[in-house]
This record gives sequence, C-alpha cells and structure tokens, in this order.
Amino acid sequence: MGARGSVLVTGGAKRIGAAICAMLRARGWNVLVHSRAADNPLCSDLAEPLGAARLFQKACDAAPDLCAIVNNAAVFSTARELPEEDAARMMRVNAESPEKLSTLLGLRLMEHAPYVGAVVNILDARILRLAADASPTPYERSKMVLRDSMMKTAGLFGSCLRVNAVAPGPVLVPVDAANREKGGEVLLDHRPSPEDVAEAVAFLLEAKSVTGQILAVDSGQSLL
Repeated sequence: MGARGSVLVTGGAKRIGAAICAMLRARGWNVLVHSRAADNPLCSDLAEPLGAARLFQKACDAAPDLCAIVNNAAVFSTARELPEEDAARMMRVNAESPEKLSTLLGLRLMEHAPYVGAVVNILDARILRLAADASPTPYERSKMVLRDSMMKTAGLFGSCLRVNAVAPGPVLVPVDAANREKGGEVLLDHRPSPEDVAEAVAFLLEAKSVTGQILAVDSGQSLL
C-alpha cells in the first residue's frame, strides 16, 4: 500500500492520465490504473450502464484502502451535433460514470475506515469561458453536467469525501485528426503541460480543506 492510500485513475494508461498516474506514484500513492484494454485487470467500458459499478468493485477488491478517484476518462469531439447514440455514450462516459464512481466511493467511506477521501474530476477550461447564451457542443454539455454533479456530490458527502475538479486548457493535440482545432491564445508565455495538470490533481487530492472547487490549468486562457 502507498503511504497515502490507494487512488483509482480512470483512463490512466495514456496521455494526461499517464502523467497523473506517474505524479501520484511519485507522491506515495498506490495507483490503480483503469483502461479499456482487455489485458488490464481494471478493464471496464464506462459507456456501459454497469461499467462504473463493475470498475469500482474491481478497484475495491484490488485495494481495500481505496480512498480516492481521479475521473479522467473521457470521450472528446469538437462536433456541434452528434448522432443520438454517440451523444448518449459521451454523456455516460464523461458525466454519468464519474458521478456513479464518486457516489460509490462516498457511500463506501461512510462505512469503512479511513472515513475520509477525495475525488478529482477532469473538466475542460472551455466550459469556464462559454457565454451565458452560447449553445454548447455535446462534449461541452457533458462536462457542464459533470461540473454540476460535482457540486452536488461535494455537498452530499461533505462529512467523508472532498470533491474538486481540474479544468485543463490547450494541453495536448487530440489523437483523432477530425477533432483537432486551434489551441487559441493564452495569457502566459507557455501552454500547460500534462505534468502541470497532474500537479494540480495531486494538490486537490491532498488539500484537506478544499472541496467544491475548480482549478483551471489553462495558462490564463479562460481570462481572455
């Protein structure tokens, strides 16, 4: 067991997720890495209705001291509209599964020591700068739903679970060429890195007096 306990990182095998896992390991966490790869003991498809519940049970079986979750797994698209089935899948992965995992952890911590834990959700800085009258894309909408559910969960489980979020800006180019877009201007003289996001996640996991907060890691882009 890690000195700080065990943390589940969804989508932790690649890109920002891998950076988060590396950072948390270096800080003494026992990191459980979720992915969809069939050879991963914590394999689970979060788009399935029972995917989150199955993953949570696997994580608890692997680490009885599970006390934290980083909800990093996500489906990304820049499309203004998506087929109904694709939009529903995106909502399940990006918003519904994180809420289920957070709720399951909160309920578990109410009954098992150490009775205190933390969740960090990965949002997207673009939702911080949407105009009030803007029409969000399906992706943006899913992250807005996650933001709202985060606040609800933080209030519901305040006695045993802190729930916060990191909102990255233009960190990495999307893998799918069809979803690539200009990163846009930033206020600082550099763009954020995956390691910057990972540092913010580690801070929020360990900041015992912080809950219900969103930390933008976007080099000031949301201020422009």
